[in-house]
Amino acid sequence: MSNTSAAHVANNKTIVCYAPQMVTSKGVWLGDKPFKFSLPVFILQLLLIVATSRLLHFFLKPFRQPRVVSEVLGGFILGPSVLGRSKFGEIVFPLRSVMVLDTMANVGLLYFLFLIGVEMDISIVLHIGRKALAIAFAGMLFPFIISISSSFIIHKELTTIERSSYILFLAVALSVTAFPVLVRILAELKLLKMEIGRLAMSAALISDLCGWFILAFAIVLSDKETFEWTSIWVLLSSTHFVIFCIFVVQPAVKWLMRQTPEGDTFNEFSICVILSGVTISGFITEAIGIHAVFGAIIYGLVIPNGPLGITLVEKLEDFVTGILLPLFFASTGLKTKISIMVGVYIWALLILVIFLACAGKVVGTFLVALFYKMPLREAVTLGFLMNTKGLIEMIVLNLAKKQNVLDERLFTVMVIVAVAMTAMIAPIVTIIYRPARTSVPYKWRAIQSTKPDAELRVLVCIHSPRNVPTIINLLEASHPTKNSPLCIYVLHLVELTGRASAMLIVQGTQESGRPAISPMRAQSNHVIKSFKNFMQHNSCVSVHPLTAISYYSTMHQDICNMAEDKRVTFIVIPFHQQQMVDGEMASMNPAFRILNPNVLANAPCSVGILVDRGLSGSTDLAANQLSHHIAMLFFGGPDDREALSYASRMAEHPGNSLCVVRFLPRENSAKLKKEPSLAPTNPKRLKGQTDSRREKLLDNDLIKDFRIKAKNDKSLVYIEKLVNNGEEKIEAVRSVDDIHDLFIVGRGQGIFSHLTAGPTDWSECPELGAIGDLLASSDFTAKVSVLGVQQYTA
Repeated sequence: MSNTSAAHVANNKTIVCYAPQMVTSKGVWLGDKPFKFSLPVFILQLLLIVATSRLLHFFLKPFRQPRVVSEVLGGFILGPSVLGRSKFGEIVFPLRSVMVLDTMANVGLLYFLFLIGVEMDISIVLHIGRKALAIAFAGMLFPFIISISSSFIIHKELTTIERSSYILFLAVALSVTAFPVLVRILAELKLLKMEIGRLAMSAALISDLCGWFILAFAIVLSDKETFEWTSIWVLLSSTHFVIFCIFVVQPAVKWLMRQTPEGDTFNEFSICVILSGVTISGFITEAIGIHAVFGAIIYGLVIPNGPLGITLVEKLEDFVTGILLPLFFASTGLKTKISIMVGVYIWALLILVIFLACAGKVVGTFLVALFYKMPLREAVTLGFLMNTKGLIEMIVLNLAKKQNVLDERLFTVMVIVAVAMTAMIAPIVTIIYRPARTSVPYKWRAIQSTKPDAELRVLVCIHSPRNVPTIINLLEASHPTKNSPLCIYVLHLVELTGRASAMLIVQGTQESGRPAISPMRAQSNHVIKSFKNFMQHNSCVSVHPLTAISYYSTMHQDICNMAEDKRVTFIVIPFHQQQMVDGEMASMNPAFRILNPNVLANAPCSVGILVDRGLSGSTDLAANQLSHHIAMLFFGGPDDREALSYASRMAEHPGNSLCVVRFLPRENSAKLKKEPSLAPTNPKRLKGQTDSRREKLLDNDLIKDFRIKAKNDKSLVYIEKLVNNGEEKIEAVRSVDDIHDLFIVGRGQGIFSHLTAGPTDWSECPELGAIGDLLASSDFTAKVSVLGVQQYTA
């Protein structure tokens, strides 16, 4: 066997021989079989693992299952439990390929934990309250006790390994709560901003950190043969490594950061040095005797917050979390053999272990929650939430199997327990805890009905910092005064994904003054600073930053709930298209288009959709230096009245001018509309005519008030345009002066007019209404911002 090497696989008793030079094949045309070579097999394995896990996640997503469940189940399906029982396993996942797959899985794990360390803010732990600490420790203590008790049953029925050698690993796996997975579940259940969600996150963060420390001790203590002196040397070496990272590595990285001028991107050399440090740290801790992941996460923790961390996350996160990390979870599933779980008695024991593991968390959390006088339903819910499992549990089980602390059957049992506990959290919490949302009674849900001397509450939705300048100029032009101040709730919309940057933003450091440690949080900080600066320049404005993390398909619920909770009068949300350099409108994210109609359909107040083409204003936010030319196109109906009410408020600003263009039918057109009334009447038509007359009276009253104001104010202009049909209306709209900075129009919901019939038929963006869609189209000559307004009607 001069040309072969021996690889110990699974239980260190199976020896597989392979030829080290057989990495890449010459191709099938030269007689080589790709499945005999390492690289083709690994590429196929990677493809199958990613595709299977994504497909499973697609089907399990409606059941609110986190991605870790799909990835482990993908390993079950591809492994010896299902497909691996046939020839498929021998061809695609042969034993000789396990070493390559596990190596790449651990490389992905190494860099993922480095990213977690970069993004994690340890200082948050210092600000966690006593209640969260008590819940975290009680939630770990009770499972520890139950693990010790149940270990007698497990040892007797499921394994022949010495009980004392695996009990610590078993206790860690059952007692720790997975923070990243829990945050994702809370976001899907809309509990992030509630007290129970904040408590669960804080307790899970403490539990996760404690789990890493306990795991390090478990690894050291697991080697019974060389326990005495070897364990002491391992602990001393690990302590010295941590000290070296804090006092040597961190200052060196800070020096490296100072070599890059502020605002410049980090060069390739700096990034390569930092990323090389991940592998070096992993090698050191692996050589010391603890797993390489500890070196990666400690090294990530000492990377200073700021632009460097953002750059590292942006370069690594998608590839590591999307491609490499699924290999680790799938490889865990590949190592399980459900077929060895034979007999009703074994499955009954498995259910008992799951029950005992859940009961420990629930009981411990429940008792502490009752001590702090939490409601019973919330206490039980919190207990189930703390049962969430994820990455650290899988690492614990894999390390225990690697060190022969767990045999094959017990490893399979514990993996099933971890997956089952995580999978059942969201469904159980959905059933037992449904926070009742009572409608908040408040009067001022529309601008038209708001008193002139009352506070105007506006909820501003932000997708990215690009939305900020135009929205701030729009709010400044809304003329906040001492008698009618502006209360702004800034809601940063973050898509719920598997990315850690989307998860860790909820830790609540946006207003702490600390530097951003993830791209998403950097965006959030930028948005908040911009609005805070706006507030500082205007004493009549108050700003309250908020964050919504959700799928775009359900994000409208967060927006509408927030609007009702804060008693908002007006919601401003960006249009799904943005102007490009060439002036054309292009969709930035198709999901935005789903969001806006959902908000319009469910909003508890009036809504404005802003088509951002820039809203020129003074760079100095002083009120007397702002100047805008605003055009309001009035066709009639509640939406147009709401749009005119908002435009009239903006017109009170000393620097703004407003031109209201009212479109009316010609006399012959009006006669044509009256002729059908001579036909036999029916109740529906009579009701429609009555409603139409009432709407016209309301329109005329509002226009009359505006015309009276316009007589005494040169900044107000009123124009009437007579048109016969939709085509003439389009020409009339195009003829409006292009000197304006902003067009304000109503959506025209529930109002049918022969003047809007034509455009409505071919409207591409009905959320803006027929007129708004025309103004926002790339075909319209005037490239200015448009605000489409919908009035709240009960």
